[in-house]
Amino acid sequence: MQNVIPVSAKLFFQEFTFSKLDPREHASLVMERILAYGNRAEVRWVFDFYGVSQLQKWVSEDGLRLLPKRRYHLWCVVLDLAPETAQKKSQWAH
Repeated sequence: MQNVIPVSAKLFFQEFTFSKLDPREHASLVMERILAYGNRAEVRWVFDFYGVSQLQKWVSEDGLRLLPKRRYHLWCVVLDLAPETAQKKSQWAH
């Protein structure tokens, strides 16, 4: 298992200095970008590096807010999670 983000994913982090991104320190950002835009090899790396349980936790807590809607639902199916609705996750109750 490599401790560096795959170079092929560099395009997803244009606003950052890629060489300074730490996959442990910036885990949420790395999971977000690769789950949203990554190819099979990059997604495989994310699963190998973070593990299914950490990905499930991230998708269930932050996925609805940070991932494109279609990708969020894809990862809910892949990770066997029940998708939330935007109304359930709203922080601003009316």
